[in-house]
Amino acid sequence: MLWTKERKRKEFSSKHRAMGNFGIVLLAVLAFLGSSHADLVMNFYAKSCPKAEEIVLDFVKLHIPNAPSLAAALIRMHFHDCFVRGCDASVLLNSTTASGNQTEKAATPNLTIRGFDFIDRVKSLVEAECPGTVSCADIIALVARDSIVTTGGPFWRVPTGRRDGLISNATEALNNIPAPTSNFSTLQTDFANKGLDLKDLVLLSGAHTIGVAHCSSFSNRLYNFTGVGDEDPALDSEYAANLKARKCKTANDTTTIVEMDPGSFRTFDLDYYTLLTKRRGLFQSDAALTTSSTTKAYITQFLKGSLKDFYAEFALAMEKMGRVEVKTGSVGEIRQHCAVVNG
Repeated sequence: MLWTKERKRKEFSSKHRAMGNFGIVLLAVLAFLGSSHADLVMNFYAKSCPKAEEIVLDFVKLHIPNAPSLAAALIRMHFHDCFVRGCDASVLLNSTTASGNQTEKAATPNLTIRGFDFIDRVKSLVEAECPGTVSCADIIALVARDSIVTTGGPFWRVPTGRRDGLISNATEALNNIPAPTSNFSTLQTDFANKGLDLKDLVLLSGAHTIGVAHCSSFSNRLYNFTGVGDEDPALDSEYAANLKARKCKTANDTTTIVEMDPGSFRTFDLDYYTLLTKRRGLFQSDAALTTSSTTKAYITQFLKGSLKDFYAEFALAMEKMGRVEVKTGSVGEIRQHCAVVNG
C-alpha cells in the first residue's frame, strides 16, 4: 500500500515536471509564431522619433487638399509595394546603370504610379528631425492612410516598425501585382499568396472608388476582347459605347485617363460596388468580382450596410495588408534616401 502511494506520488511529480517543460516549450513556440507581427506596433517611434507621425500628417494635410487625386495614387503605391516582397518600400528604389538591374519602378504596373517625389519630401523632413530612424516603408504606409483621411475617406490603424528592403526586381513586380486583366481565379491566388482572403479582395478593390485608369488598362474590353475586334460581353454595352465615343476613342490610346467611379471619384463611398452590379467596372478584375458567389455576396453585403460599416471593414483589410511580409528587427535597413539603398 505504501509502495503504491509512493509510486503514485512520483508519477504525479514526474507528470507535472513534463507538463511544466511542455508549457515552457509551448510559450516559446507561441512567442515565435507571434514574432512576425509583434515587431509592428502602434507608435513604434514614440521614443526614437516622437514627432515622426505628426510630421507626416502635417505635410499631408498641407499639400493633399491642393492635389486630392494624389490620395488614390498613394494608396495604390502602398498596395503595389506590399504585393512585392512585402511592405518594404522596394517600389521606391531606382534602377541602377552599374548593375543593370531593372527595379519595380520599371515594371509595367508601376509605370503609371505617381507620388514618388511626395514620399521623398516627407522622408527629407523626417530625416531632418531624426536621421536614420524612420523607414521609407513606414512613411508609405502612413502617407497612404493620412492622404485618404485628409480627403474624407476612412481611417485605419497603421502599426509601425517596418524596415526597408534591399532588393527590387521588375520581373517580381510583374509577376506579383494583380493585373487589371486578371480573372477571378488569378485574383484569388494572388491575394492568397499574400495571406489575404476573398473578403480582403473585395474590400481593397473598393479603393477604386477614388481611382482613375488609363485607357490602355482596359481598352481590350472595348476593342479586341478575344482577338477578333469584339467587346467584352461582361461590360455594359451602353457604357462601352460611351467610353469609346467620349474617352478611349482609339484602341491604342495610352494617355487618356478615365474615372473609375464616374461622378464621385473624389468621394470614398460605396458607388464603386453599385457600378459593379450594373456591369460598369472598368477593369476585367473589377468585373471578376461578380463572377464568384462569395465575392458577389460581399458586394451585396456592403451595399446593404452603412458607409460606416464599410469603413470599419475596409480599415481592417488595410491594416492586414500593411502587415504583409514585413521586415522588422535587424532585417533590411533604414534607408537614408528612399530611392537608393544605403552606401
